Amino acid sequence: MENKQYLKRIEKRKLDSFQEYRNSAFAWGISLILALLILGFGFDISTKKINSIAIIVGGIYLVSAIFQYLITMKIKKEILQLNDIKKSTRIVGYLLIPFAITGNFFMAIAGFTLIKKEKNIEYTLCIYAILTSFTIMLISALNLFKAYVSNTFMLGMGILLAITIFYIFTMVMVSKFVKGKVVDKKLLPFAFPLILSVLTGNVFAFLLGLIIISKLRQKDEEISIEWIDVLRRLFRNYMAVLGMFMVILLISLSICSNLTFDYSIAIDNNYETILKSPSLEFPFGTDNYGRCVFTRIVFGARISLVVGTIATLVPVIIGGILGAISGYYGKKLDNVIMRLLDILYAVPGILLAIAIVAAFGANTINLILALSIGSVPAYARTVRATVMSISNNEFVEAAKACGAKDFTIILKHIIPNSLAPIIIRATLGIGGAVLSTSSLSYLGLGVEPHIPEWGNILKIGSNYLETNPYLAIFPGLAIILIVLSFNYFGDGLRDALDPKLK
Repeated sequence: MENKQYLKRIEKRKLDSFQEYRNSAFAWGISLILALLILGFGFDISTKKINSIAIIVGGIYLVSAIFQYLITMKIKKEILQLNDIKKSTRIVGYLLIPFAITGNFFMAIAGFTLIKKEKNIEYTLCIYAILTSFTIMLISALNLFKAYVSNTFMLGMGILLAITIFYIFTMVMVSKFVKGKVVDKKLLPFAFPLILSVLTGNVFAFLLGLIIISKLRQKDEEISIEWIDVLRRLFRNYMAVLGMFMVILLISLSICSNLTFDYSIAIDNNYETILKSPSLEFPFGTDNYGRCVFTRIVFGARISLVVGTIATLVPVIIGGILGAISGYYGKKLDNVIMRLLDILYAVPGILLAIAIVAAFGANTINLILALSIGSVPAYARTVRATVMSISNNEFVEAAKACGAKDFTIILKHIIPNSLAPIIIRATLGIGGAVLSTSSLSYLGLGVEPHIPEWGNILKIGSNYLETNPYLAIFPGLAIILIVLSFNYFGDGLRDALDPKLK
């Protein structure tokens, strides 16, 4: 019995050592879950009606899950028998990539991973840059089923198509001219357009451009670049990368929606389309004012991300400064600052936010202010603890001996070495800030009611849970998705920055 368990553990370790198997196994599992969920939406129990579109899409996902399962079993068999994957099996990966057209980017990732045996960080970033741009094109293309599209729709789709083609060509060049840690100078012309594409929100392309330039500037190939090593460790964690992908996808969609989506569809009342069920024209249905819920969720992502990010950056800056001063000087100043913050910390964050919004009024600026103040003590404590452990190090003592002023020491030596725990906490904190934003908006204390924000959309949907449940389900799923994405990304970033796990 013990021998069987030991053999199973050995088998599991061998399978887990292959990224191809991990991605493939996850792809078929998530495809099956999505297929069952979509098929479930296809049957309306109350009206006993069948949504043919949901049934077709669910059927496609079910077939793709079965296909992916068969490939996973083939990969598993070859790993256990040959400790490698046959070239013929890798070629099958090309058949998985077109499933991205159905929105199943999990299978597309599995396909890209399978076709190439030696995968460097540059190639991996190309995969996610392509999928980000292509997914936004697919989401934007749903507007073609509407009565009219934005005046800049064709321009936006043209730009996205050109960028996607450029990313594909870049991946071909990366596969050819990147060998291990060596990057050929022929890739330098690609680096600058990749960096500029951050204007579309595609951070994967931006990171790829920075890596190319950094490696070309690095003369000694034996010396590793620390931030690239951190990124490489991050990409070993598949769930963290998926979280990062979803966050970047929403950021990029929020930016590109200015060209490919019509804002009037999200805010203007249309009494001819009140409470329409999900269809190709209205993928998530319409609300009690005839507004497209899908379009409102797309524009709502912008509000949620902006408020969540600013409401995290403000306490990071204020709390970071207070924590750095408190930890560096200590004694009486430390005691005064921390006791005042303890008083603030004793008040529940959500209660403090409700009190501030109730006193000054419900608008976006007051919401950011309310969420920021309650988070200051947590960041101050994190920075203070880190600074106290660093302030006695030799490089700080050397700076003092050289006559450096306290401000210079804190700014140039202590804070840069305290960034890792702050970045991790901030990444996790954005998800919490988004959730708090939606919660306050749901209570009528957040963003103005007419502005498309996930909490506002969910509030309207809660009144139709029995008759039109999709009005609450879709914004609720969006909130869950973004919070989970930030949490997974934050957990992966914490492991990547942990020196013990290098």
